[in-house]
Order: sequence, then C-alpha cells, then structure tokens
Amino acid sequence: MRRCLIATLALGAAMSVNAATQVVVVSGLGGEPQYEERFSKWSEQVAKASASVTGDPAQVRRLSGDQARRENIEAALRAAAQGAHAGDRFVLVLLGHGSFDGTDYRFNIPGEDITGAGLKALLDRFPEGVTQLVVDATSASGAMAESLAGPHRIVIAATKSGERNASRFGGYWAEALNSSEADKDKDGSVSVQEAYDYATRKVAESFKSDAAIATEHSRLAGDDAGRFVVARLGAAALFANDAQLAAMRGQQEGIEQRINQLRAQKATLAEDDYYGKLEPVLVEMARLGQRIDARLAQLGVANGGRSDSRF
Repeated sequence: MRRCLIATLALGAAMSVNAATQVVVVSGLGGEPQYEERFSKWSEQVAKASASVTGDPAQVRRLSGDQARRENIEAALRAAAQGAHAGDRFVLVLLGHGSFDGTDYRFNIPGEDITGAGLKALLDRFPEGVTQLVVDATSASGAMAESLAGPHRIVIAATKSGERNASRFGGYWAEALNSSEADKDKDGSVSVQEAYDYATRKVAESFKSDAAIATEHSRLAGDDAGRFVVARLGAAALFANDAQLAAMRGQQEGIEQRINQLRAQKATLAEDDYYGKLEPVLVEMARLGQRIDARLAQLGVANGGRSDSRF
C-alpha cells in the first residue's frame, strides 16, 4: 500500500528542469501598409506570450519597424548568446517577407537584409547545450531550413524554398501561443509541436475556406518539439507573474532535484531504504502542491485538482 502511494505521488511529480529562456522576435519589412501592420501585430502577440515562459519580460527582445535592422538583430543574438548557459533555451521568431535567389536566403528588413548564412553564424555562437528554436515564418523560409539544422536546434519554416507568396503561418503561430485550442493535452502549456500542429492546420483551413490552392507548406525539423514549451496559459502563466507562485515554483525545482538524486541511487540502495528516503520527499512535494492550489484559488484560478510541477 505504501509503495502504491509513493508510485502515485511520483507520477504527479514531473521531473522537468526549468531552464532559463531568452526570446528574440523580429518583424521585417511589409512592403505595403497592410503587411507592415500585420507583421507588427503578430510580433507583439508572440512577444507577449513568450514572456509567460521567460518569467521576465526583459528576456524577450522585440525588434520591429526601423529597429529591425541587421545590426540590431546581430546585437540581440550576440547578447543572448553571451547570457546563455548549457541547459538554457533560446527562441528566434522571424515574421515578414523572405526571398531566395537560388543561392542565398534573405530576410527582408530595413537597410541591408540579413542572410541565412549570417543567421546561422550568429546561432552557432551559442554555448553547447543550449536548446534553440528558430521559427522562420517568412516567404521562402524553407530555403534555409536545412542549413540551420543541427543538434539542440529545432527549425520551423513556414514554406518550401520556392514558395514566395506572403506567408500566413506567422499569424497562426502567434494565435497558437495564446490559444487553449492549441494546448491539446490541456496541461496549461503550449509546446513547439502543439503550436506547429495548430498553425499548420489553420493555414490549410484558411486556404480551403478561400477556395484557393495552398501556396505554403510548413516544415519542422529537430528533436523534442513536444517538450519545448513556447507559451503558458491560464494558471500556468501566473507562475511567471506572481511572486508567491514563482517562489513556490523554485521550491518545487529543489524538491525535483532531490527526487532525481534519490532515483539515481535506487540501484545501490536496499528497496526499503530507497522507499523510506523517497516517501517524505514526495509527501513534501504533495504538500507544496496543496499550497500552490490554495494560492491559485486566492487568485481566482482553478488548477483542475492537479498539484504537479508541469507549470
């Protein structure tokens, strides 16, 4: 009975590490007022949603309009690389128009465009062990998807290399980060895979609704897209903005580390000794979960009866 209880508590304790996350969102040239406004709006939505993951709005850099120049993009990526450590995460989102001349991909921005090769060189400056996500929601974005591929890097391209029409993907990606519909498993978090699936589906539906032939086909490459969180919703988002919840989340991380350390010792401990050491730690985790539920109730948010650490 005791071991069944411990097993039940262990299932509720998600063994995730809350790595630091930095985000850079860039909206490039629109060419026409309607596109300028559209890309800027999408970048605002993405940046705002991203703050729910970073826990600090200062870790989200948004470059739009005249600020989206090559030197500013390069400076933002260099600063992010300098501030990143192994185990951290970095997200780059490009919104706007891109072009491909058969040799080079270019992201269209004020002044001199930045190339796919230039972006790759900047991304390669990040320390080893930093997981990266690149969402290139521009036309012709598929042209640089393969060149950016690499370990610890997830690459999403809105189009194939030859598709040059203005992309719709970026708008639905922004929508996904703010949508409970995109959160398929209803855990309060939107993963890369969930956001990608949502945006891809919505793009296809939009072309069908317009009775038009689809002029863009998105691509995703890289590992762990289902585990990389790009937005938190509802109660989960509060952990980034409420001091009490943030403090309790820090306590959860400490308990999770202790549980992981005990699990690593399981093979060397007698069974009764192992469970004897694990049980009080899991009970501590459960009690902390109850305090989190109580705080959420104070804020008028239901936690669905769960006190796990997936937030």
